[in-house]
Amino acid sequence: MEFKQLIKRRSGNKLLYWTNMDMMFEAYLAHESGHLEDDIPQTREPVWILGKRYIAMHDFEAIRRDIKSRLWFSYRKGFVAIGDSSYTTDKGWGCMLRCGQMLIAQALINLHLGRDWEWTPSCHDVRYLKLLKMFEDRRSSPYSIHQIALMGASEGKQVGDWFGPNTVAQVLKKLSVYDEWSNLAVHVALDNTIVVNEIRNLCIQERRGREWKPLALIIPLRLGINEINAVYINSLKTCFTMRQSIGVIGGKPNHALYFIGCVGNDVIFLDPHTTQNVGFVERKEMEHERKIDASYHLSQASRSHILHMDPSIAVGFFCKTENDFDSLCHDIKERFMLEKQPLFELVENRHVHKGQRNRQFDDSDEDFELLG
Repeated sequence: MEFKQLIKRRSGNKLLYWTNMDMMFEAYLAHESGHLEDDIPQTREPVWILGKRYIAMHDFEAIRRDIKSRLWFSYRKGFVAIGDSSYTTDKGWGCMLRCGQMLIAQALINLHLGRDWEWTPSCHDVRYLKLLKMFEDRRSSPYSIHQIALMGASEGKQVGDWFGPNTVAQVLKKLSVYDEWSNLAVHVALDNTIVVNEIRNLCIQERRGREWKPLALIIPLRLGINEINAVYINSLKTCFTMRQSIGVIGGKPNHALYFIGCVGNDVIFLDPHTTQNVGFVERKEMEHERKIDASYHLSQASRSHILHMDPSIAVGFFCKTENDFDSLCHDIKERFMLEKQPLFELVENRHVHKGQRNRQFDDSDEDFELLG
Protein backbone atom coordinates (compact mmCIF):
# COMPACT_ATOMS: atom_id res chain seq x y z
CA MET A 1 0.00 0.00 0.00
CA GLU A 2 1.34 3.44 -0.88
CA PHE A 3 2.24 5.80 1.94
CA LYS A 4 -0.19 8.45 0.67
CA GLN A 5 -3.09 5.99 0.69
CA LEU A 6 -2.30 4.87 4.23
CA ILE A 7 -2.41 8.39 5.59
CA LYS A 8 -5.59 9.18 3.70
CA ARG A 9 -7.39 6.17 5.18
CA ARG A 10 -6.38 7.16 8.71
CA SER A 11 -7.69 10.65 8.11
CA GLY A 12 -11.20 9.38 7.54
CA ASN A 13 -13.09 11.21 4.78
CA LYS A 14 -10.93 14.31 4.97
CA LEU A 15 -8.98 15.30 1.87
CA LEU A 16 -5.90 16.16 3.91
CA TYR A 17 -2.95 13.82 3.61
CA TRP A 18 0.84 13.89 3.47
CA THR A 19 2.21 14.12 -0.06
CA ASN A 20 5.64 12.75 0.80
CA MET A 21 7.87 11.54 3.60
CA ASP A 22 9.62 14.92 3.83
CA MET A 23 6.58 16.63 5.29
CA MET A 24 6.16 13.99 7.97
CA PHE A 25 9.85 14.14 8.82
CA GLU A 26 9.66 17.93 9.24
CA ALA A 27 6.63 17.57 11.49
CA TYR A 28 8.55 15.02 13.55
CA LEU A 29 11.52 17.38 13.87
CA ALA A 30 9.26 20.22 14.97
CA HIS A 31 7.61 18.00 17.59
CA GLU A 32 10.93 16.69 18.92
CA SER A 33 12.67 20.08 19.04
CA GLY A 34 10.52 21.56 21.77
CA HIS A 35 7.24 21.65 23.64
CA LEU A 36 5.11 23.15 20.87
CA GLU A 37 1.98 23.44 22.96
CA ASP A 38 3.85 24.61 26.03
CA ASP A 39 6.62 26.89 24.83
CA ILE A 40 5.93 29.34 27.67
CA PRO A 41 5.06 27.51 30.92
CA GLN A 42 2.59 29.05 33.35
CA THR A 43 5.15 29.77 36.03
CA ARG A 44 6.10 32.57 38.38
CA GLU A 45 9.72 32.23 37.31
CA PRO A 46 10.99 35.07 35.12
CA VAL A 47 10.77 34.54 31.37
CA TRP A 48 13.57 36.34 29.53
CA ILE A 49 13.24 37.23 25.86
CA LEU A 50 16.22 39.11 24.39
CA GLY A 51 16.85 41.19 27.49
CA LYS A 52 13.21 41.75 28.48
CA ARG A 53 11.83 40.24 31.67
CA TYR A 54 8.32 38.82 31.87
CA ILE A 55 6.27 36.80 34.33
CA ALA A 56 4.21 34.32 32.35
CA MET A 57 1.35 34.33 34.86
CA HIS A 58 0.79 38.03 34.17
CA ASP A 59 2.49 38.77 30.83
CA PHE A 60 1.54 35.81 28.66
CA GLU A 61 0.04 37.83 25.81
CA ALA A 62 2.95 40.30 25.90
CA ILE A 63 5.36 37.36 25.56
CA ARG A 64 3.37 36.08 22.59
CA ARG A 65 3.53 39.50 20.90
CA ASP A 66 7.25 39.71 21.55
CA ILE A 67 7.92 36.31 20.00
CA LYS A 68 5.71 37.10 17.01
CA SER A 69 7.65 40.32 16.41
CA ARG A 70 10.93 38.48 15.83
CA LEU A 71 11.82 37.76 12.22
CA TRP A 72 11.68 34.02 11.60
CA PHE A 73 13.67 32.75 8.63
CA SER A 74 13.02 29.17 7.61
CA TYR A 75 13.97 26.97 4.69
CA ARG A 76 12.47 28.18 1.40
CA LYS A 77 12.02 26.50 -1.94
CA GLY A 78 11.54 27.80 -5.47
CA PHE A 79 13.99 30.69 -5.46
CA VAL A 80 16.35 31.49 -8.36
CA ALA A 81 19.37 29.16 -8.32
CA ILE A 82 22.25 30.35 -6.17
CA GLY A 83 25.19 31.36 -8.38
CA ASP A 84 26.23 28.61 -10.77
CA SER A 85 24.76 25.91 -8.56
CA SER A 86 21.51 24.03 -9.09
CA TYR A 87 20.21 24.89 -5.60
CA THR A 88 16.73 26.44 -5.67
CA THR A 89 16.08 25.51 -2.04
CA ASP A 90 18.20 25.55 1.12
CA LYS A 91 16.31 22.67 2.69
CA GLY A 92 18.67 20.28 4.43
CA TRP A 93 21.71 22.55 4.47
CA GLY A 94 20.74 26.17 5.16
CA CYS A 95 19.55 26.05 8.77
CA MET A 96 22.62 27.77 10.25
CA LEU A 97 22.51 30.37 7.46
CA ARG A 98 18.89 31.09 8.41
CA CYS A 99 19.85 31.35 12.09
CA GLY A 100 22.54 33.84 11.14
CA GLN A 101 19.91 35.85 9.29
CA MET A 102 17.69 35.88 12.39
CA LEU A 103 20.57 37.04 14.59
CA ILE A 104 21.60 39.96 12.38
CA ALA A 105 17.94 40.81 11.67
CA GLN A 106 17.40 41.31 15.39
CA ALA A 107 20.31 43.75 15.47
CA LEU A 108 18.73 45.69 12.60
CA ILE A 109 15.30 45.67 14.27
CA ASN A 110 16.87 47.15 17.41
CA LEU A 111 18.68 49.73 15.29
CA HIS A 112 15.91 50.86 12.94
CA LEU A 113 12.72 50.05 14.85
CA GLY A 114 13.71 49.70 18.50
CA ARG A 115 13.58 46.73 20.86
CA ASP A 116 10.02 47.59 21.92
CA TRP A 117 8.66 47.61 18.35
CA GLU A 118 5.88 45.08 17.74
CA TRP A 119 4.80 43.53 14.47
CA THR A 120 1.13 43.20 13.49
CA PRO A 121 -0.41 41.77 10.31
CA SER A 122 -1.40 45.33 9.31
CA CYS A 123 2.12 46.73 9.76
CA HIS A 124 3.14 48.95 6.82
CA ASP A 125 6.07 50.72 8.47
CA VAL A 126 8.37 51.59 5.55
CA ARG A 127 11.44 50.92 7.73
CA TYR A 128 10.18 47.43 8.52
CA LEU A 129 9.43 46.64 4.87
CA LYS A 130 12.86 47.94 3.84
CA LEU A 131 14.51 45.83 6.53
CA LEU A 132 12.64 42.68 5.51
CA LYS A 133 13.63 43.13 1.85
CA MET A 134 17.27 42.91 2.90
CA PHE A 135 16.74 39.22 3.72
CA GLU A 136 14.51 38.10 0.86
CA ASP A 137 15.62 35.13 -1.22
CA ARG A 138 17.18 36.92 -4.17
CA ARG A 139 20.70 37.92 -5.12
CA SER A 140 20.01 41.68 -4.79
CA SER A 141 19.26 41.42 -1.05
CA PRO A 142 22.44 42.02 1.03
CA TYR A 143 21.65 39.37 3.66
CA SER A 144 19.87 36.88 1.38
CA ILE A 145 20.51 33.15 1.40
CA HIS A 146 22.18 33.77 -1.97
CA GLN A 147 24.67 36.30 -0.62
CA ILE A 148 25.46 34.29 2.52
CA ALA A 149 26.00 31.05 0.58
CA LEU A 150 28.14 32.74 -2.09
CA MET A 151 30.21 34.69 0.44
CA GLY A 152 30.84 31.36 2.14
CA ALA A 153 33.36 30.64 -0.62
CA SER A 154 35.71 33.10 1.10
CA GLU A 155 35.50 30.83 4.17
CA GLY A 156 36.16 27.66 2.21
CA LYS A 157 32.50 26.69 1.92
CA GLN A 158 30.69 25.70 -1.26
CA VAL A 159 27.02 26.39 -1.96
CA GLY A 160 25.12 23.64 -0.17
CA ASP A 161 27.74 23.17 2.57
CA TRP A 162 26.69 23.44 6.20
CA PHE A 163 28.10 26.42 8.12
CA GLY A 164 29.17 26.45 11.75
CA PRO A 165 28.40 29.42 14.03
CA ASN A 166 31.84 30.96 13.52
CA THR A 167 31.67 30.75 9.73
CA VAL A 168 28.25 32.36 9.51
CA ALA A 169 29.45 35.13 11.86
CA GLN A 170 32.45 35.82 9.62
CA VAL A 171 30.22 35.89 6.52
CA LEU A 172 27.75 38.31 8.13
CA LYS A 173 30.68 40.55 9.05
CA LYS A 174 31.74 40.71 5.40
CA LEU A 175 28.21 41.27 4.07
CA SER A 176 27.51 44.11 6.53
CA VAL A 177 29.90 46.31 4.52
CA TYR A 178 27.30 46.40 1.72
CA ASP A 179 24.50 47.52 4.04
CA GLU A 180 24.96 51.28 3.70
CA TRP A 181 21.60 52.06 5.29
CA SER A 182 22.55 50.52 8.63
CA ASN A 183 26.27 51.48 8.72
CA LEU A 184 26.67 48.49 11.03
CA ALA A 185 29.98 47.39 12.53
CA VAL A 186 30.09 43.61 12.99
CA HIS A 187 32.86 42.36 15.26
CA VAL A 188 33.56 38.65 15.73
CA ALA A 189 35.41 38.13 19.02
CA LEU A 190 37.76 35.16 18.69
CA ASP A 191 39.57 33.25 21.43
CA ASN A 192 36.53 33.78 23.71
CA THR A 193 37.89 37.30 24.28
CA ILE A 194 36.29 40.73 23.90
CA VAL A 195 39.09 43.25 23.26
CA VAL A 196 37.61 46.63 24.19
CA ASN A 197 39.99 48.88 22.28
CA GLU A 198 39.70 46.82 19.09
CA ILE A 199 35.97 47.44 19.17
CA ARG A 200 36.34 51.14 19.95
CA ASN A 201 38.73 51.52 17.00
CA LEU A 202 36.20 49.77 14.78
CA CYS A 203 33.15 51.75 15.90
CA ILE A 204 34.37 55.29 16.59
CA GLN A 205 34.51 57.39 13.44
CA GLU A 206 36.92 60.19 14.26
CA ARG A 207 36.27 62.07 11.02
CA ARG A 208 32.63 62.38 12.06
CA GLY A 209 33.35 63.86 15.46
CA ARG A 210 33.70 60.50 17.24
CA GLU A 211 30.36 59.28 15.96
CA TRP A 212 29.69 55.68 17.03
CA LYS A 213 28.90 53.02 14.43
CA PRO A 214 26.20 50.67 15.75
CA LEU A 215 27.85 47.45 16.87
CA ALA A 216 26.81 43.84 16.42
CA LEU A 217 29.16 41.82 18.62
CA ILE A 218 29.27 38.06 17.96
CA ILE A 219 31.26 35.71 20.20
CA PRO A 220 31.76 32.14 18.93
CA LEU A 221 32.19 29.64 21.77
CA ARG A 222 32.50 25.93 22.30
CA LEU A 223 31.17 24.99 25.72
CA GLY A 224 32.09 21.32 25.76
CA ILE A 225 32.98 18.45 23.49
CA ASN A 226 29.76 16.54 22.85
CA GLU A 227 27.48 18.39 25.25
CA ILE A 228 27.44 21.65 27.19
CA ASN A 229 29.43 21.62 30.40
CA ALA A 230 26.97 22.36 33.21
CA VAL A 231 29.37 24.92 34.68
CA TYR A 232 28.29 27.35 31.93
CA ILE A 233 24.53 27.13 32.47
CA ASN A 234 24.15 30.24 34.63
CA SER A 235 26.37 32.39 32.42
CA LEU A 236 24.57 31.26 29.28
CA LYS A 237 21.20 32.08 30.81
CA THR A 238 22.57 35.46 31.90
CA CYS A 239 23.23 36.33 28.24
CA PHE A 240 19.46 36.42 27.60
CA THR A 241 18.95 38.84 30.50
CA MET A 242 21.26 41.49 29.07
CA ARG A 243 19.36 44.34 27.42
CA GLN A 244 21.89 44.27 24.55
CA SER A 245 21.10 40.62 23.77
CA ILE A 246 20.24 39.68 20.19
CA GLY A 247 20.21 35.97 20.97
CA VAL A 248 22.38 32.92 20.46
CA ILE A 249 22.84 30.77 17.38
CA GLY A 250 23.96 27.20 17.73
CA GLY A 251 23.62 23.65 16.63
CA LYS A 252 25.13 20.87 14.63
CA PRO A 253 24.83 19.81 10.97
CA ASN A 254 21.18 19.79 9.88
CA HIS A 255 19.95 21.09 13.22
CA ALA A 256 20.87 24.71 13.90
CA LEU A 257 18.55 26.83 16.08
CA TYR A 258 18.16 30.50 17.06
CA PHE A 259 17.79 30.89 20.82
CA ILE A 260 15.97 34.03 21.99
CA GLY A 261 15.37 33.48 25.70
CA CYS A 262 15.10 31.26 28.71
CA VAL A 263 12.83 30.28 31.58
CA GLY A 264 14.24 28.25 34.46
CA ASN A 265 16.74 25.85 32.91
CA ASP A 266 14.94 25.77 29.57
CA VAL A 267 15.84 27.78 26.49
CA ILE A 268 13.31 29.30 24.09
CA PHE A 269 14.14 29.16 20.40
CA LEU A 270 12.99 29.66 16.82
CA ASP A 271 13.48 26.64 14.58
CA PRO A 272 14.20 27.15 10.85
CA HIS A 273 13.34 23.55 9.90
CA THR A 274 10.13 24.29 8.04
CA THR A 275 10.13 24.56 4.24
CA GLN A 276 8.02 27.36 2.77
CA ASN A 277 7.55 28.62 -0.78
CA VAL A 278 9.58 31.63 -1.81
CA GLY A 279 7.73 34.94 -2.03
CA PHE A 280 8.26 38.67 -1.86
CA VAL A 281 6.45 41.24 0.25
CA GLU A 282 7.06 44.24 -2.07
CA ARG A 283 4.75 47.03 -0.83
CA LYS A 284 2.50 44.61 1.05
CA GLU A 285 -0.57 45.83 -0.82
CA MET A 286 -1.80 42.53 -2.27
CA GLU A 287 -3.25 39.66 -0.24
CA HIS A 288 -0.50 37.25 -1.26
CA GLU A 289 2.10 39.82 -0.18
CA ARG A 290 0.47 40.07 3.23
CA LYS A 291 0.56 36.29 3.52
CA ILE A 292 4.25 36.23 2.66
CA ASP A 293 4.90 38.86 5.32
CA ALA A 294 3.04 36.75 7.89
CA SER A 295 5.20 33.76 6.93
CA TYR A 296 8.17 35.54 8.53
CA HIS A 297 6.55 35.52 11.98
CA LEU A 298 5.71 32.70 14.39
CA SER A 299 2.87 32.77 16.90
CA GLN A 300 4.89 30.71 19.35
CA ALA A 301 8.43 29.47 19.80
CA SER A 302 9.79 26.12 20.97
CA ARG A 303 11.44 25.16 24.25
CA SER A 304 13.91 22.56 25.47
CA HIS A 305 16.35 22.01 28.34
CA ILE A 306 19.51 24.10 28.11
CA LEU A 307 21.71 20.99 28.30
CA HIS A 308 20.12 19.74 25.07
CA MET A 309 21.84 22.60 23.20
CA ASP A 310 24.83 21.70 21.07
CA PRO A 311 28.03 23.04 22.68
CA SER A 312 29.01 24.93 19.51
CA ILE A 313 27.32 28.35 19.73
CA ALA A 314 27.76 32.05 19.02
CA VAL A 315 26.42 34.69 21.42
CA GLY A 316 25.21 38.02 20.02
CA PHE A 317 24.92 41.52 21.48
CA PHE A 318 23.92 44.84 19.89
CA CYS A 319 25.14 48.25 21.05
CA LYS A 320 23.51 51.17 19.27
CA THR A 321 25.56 53.76 21.16
CA GLU A 322 28.91 53.95 22.89
CA ASN A 323 27.04 54.17 26.20
CA ASP A 324 25.38 50.84 25.36
CA PHE A 325 28.81 49.31 24.83
CA ASP A 326 30.20 50.79 28.05
CA SER A 327 27.19 49.40 29.92
CA LEU A 328 27.70 45.97 28.32
CA CYS A 329 31.36 45.93 29.35
CA HIS A 330 30.42 46.91 32.90
CA ASP A 331 27.81 44.17 33.14
CA ILE A 332 30.21 41.57 31.72
CA LYS A 333 32.75 42.46 34.42
CA GLU A 334 30.12 42.34 37.14
CA ARG A 335 28.13 39.32 36.01
CA PHE A 336 30.48 37.09 34.02
CA MET A 337 34.06 37.70 35.05
CA LEU A 338 33.41 36.70 38.67
CA GLU A 339 32.24 33.22 37.62
CA LYS A 340 34.54 30.32 38.49
CA GLN A 341 34.65 29.46 34.79
CA PRO A 342 33.79 32.64 32.79
CA LEU A 343 31.93 32.24 29.52
CA PHE A 344 34.35 34.69 27.90
CA GLU A 345 36.97 37.25 28.82
CA LEU A 346 37.02 41.03 28.52
CA VAL A 347 40.35 42.86 28.19
CA GLU A 348 41.30 46.42 27.24
CA ASN A 349 44.03 45.45 24.74
CA ARG A 350 45.09 42.33 22.93
CA HIS A 351 48.36 40.92 24.19
CA VAL A 352 50.15 38.83 21.57
CA HIS A 353 53.03 36.93 23.15
CA LYS A 354 56.15 36.13 21.22
CA GLY A 355 55.51 33.15 18.97
CA GLN A 356 51.73 33.32 19.49
CA ARG A 357 49.60 33.34 16.39
CA ASN A 358 47.39 36.39 15.88
CA ARG A 359 43.90 34.86 15.73
CA GLN A 360 42.05 38.03 14.70
CA PHE A 361 41.48 36.75 11.19
CA ASP A 362 41.36 33.04 11.95
CA ASP A 363 37.97 31.98 10.66
CA SER A 364 38.00 28.23 11.22
CA ASP A 365 34.94 26.70 12.88
CA GLU A 366 37.02 23.76 14.03
CA ASP A 367 39.84 25.78 15.53
CA PHE A 368 38.37 28.18 18.08
CA GLU A 369 39.32 27.58 21.68
CA LEU A 370 37.48 24.93 23.66
CA LEU A 371 36.10 26.08 27.01
CA GLY A 372 35.93 23.73 29.92
